[in-house]
Amino acid sequence: MLSQFEHLERVIDGRYATDAELQFITDYVRSFQIRFQTYLKLQELELMLLQQTYRKIQLVAPDLLRYNNADMSAKWKQDTIRVLRYTAITVLLNDPDTLKERLLLWFRSVMQAFGTERSCDMTYQILQSLICQHLPPNQAELVIPVLELNRQMLGSRNEDSATHFPDTGSFRKFH
Repeated sequence: MLSQFEHLERVIDGRYATDAELQFITDYVRSFQIRFQTYLKLQELELMLLQQTYRKIQLVAPDLLRYNNADMSAKWKQDTIRVLRYTAITVLLNDPDTLKERLLLWFRSVMQAFGTERSCDMTYQILQSLICQHLPPNQAELVIPVLELNRQMLGSRNEDSATHFPDTGSFRKFH
């Protein structure tokens, strides 16, 4: 949403915006209630999502959260909470571009420096599955694309993905 306003400000430059250029505001207002409810639900479920994701990782890949023989579980939990909170605000504001610019591009370089792409990939796959279990479909469809963006950006070593983002057109569609 913020990035859409910034874009609008650049393109209108001294003229009135057209109805088509303002449509994203109408769409956002229509979707605000479900976005707000989803944001609150993510806040409510945060600890449970974190715990269930951690248990699943420990069950499937118990050594995944180790780095140079050190247990990195506490750091993983801190990082996962940070990304979950950014995910929630991204859903609320409908602004994946700001998520990429303010968190994912920077955080991706940190994750790559420590070789944590595999744990990121698994974390956001598990979270997608949990979201489908714990949120109604209309809320899950707002969250899943953001979690997938997180997974693709943080769980990939592909150098091209730093500049070629997954299609986020679905973020602009309001339900």
